[in-house]
Amino acid sequence: MRNNATPITFERISIPVAAGGTIAGTLRMPDGDPHAAVVVHPATAVAERLYTGFSEYLAENGFAVVTYDFRGTGASGSPKANRRLRMRDWMDQDVPATAAWMRGRFPDLPHLAVGHSLGAHAMALNNGLEELRGFVGVASHAGVTKAIEDPRERFRVGLILSFLGPLTGRLLGAVPGRKLGLGEDMPGGAMLEWSGWSKKPNYFFDDPSMDAVRRTAQVKTDALVIGFTDDLWATPGQIDAIFSHLVNASVERRTYSPDDAGLAAIGHMGFFRRGAREKLWPEVLTWLNDKAGASP
Repeated sequence: MRNNATPITFERISIPVAAGGTIAGTLRMPDGDPHAAVVVHPATAVAERLYTGFSEYLAENGFAVVTYDFRGTGASGSPKANRRLRMRDWMDQDVPATAAWMRGRFPDLPHLAVGHSLGAHAMALNNGLEELRGFVGVASHAGVTKAIEDPRERFRVGLILSFLGPLTGRLLGAVPGRKLGLGEDMPGGAMLEWSGWSKKPNYFFDDPSMDAVRRTAQVKTDALVIGFTDDLWATPGQIDAIFSHLVNASVERRTYSPDDAGLAAIGHMGFFRRGAREKLWPEVLTWLNDKAGASP
């Protein structure tokens, strides 16, 4: 299918997951042959459409790019039908499945990834890294409610994660994320796991079943980790709470302010909106191109 607004093509794709269900996504391609492949792994309760402009930009610059919805969100199945899916299932199953699909589709290209929040958690936990030359983590942090510095935001998030989210998740099997101002509707199982981690001082590192310290220490893939000064959730300390554990990987940290991007605000979502195209996206494009040209 042809996208008339930009010199790229796109097609809808369906990716099977071994544990059950399918992932709905979009593959965008440049006019000519791509020189590298990128998967954009989404954040919790964030619809694939947020990543449209950014993925088009990468495709315009020669990348094959996949965006998608986690199972039980957006176009990848209803939350109720996937009520038992947990956050770890997205990280341990959806992210590797999508990365494997991309490798199968483009076996001869260099492979890279961009992860937003949870999407980068998955890679920090050593998921989806096979044959990957590097990944970018955007606004990816330990979601500890008590660590939110702004008192109003801390109260709002605490109300959702400690009360409203778990209550609706248990009663309905799904969480009405749109009505709660949280994002997309999501499976109850994912909310319950998120709620539990949000109360722990070290997030999922305090969950023995995640084995997170060992898994993060296994990561050897280069990473670029980006944060924003006006992000109320992904503060520098909460980003470090995840990525300081990548003790065997080369991790580059960058922090941008809205002024750096010529914007009034960036926050937790703004990097992927089109206003960041002129100032911030080229920085990531350069890093991805450098890694694509590097030796595996």
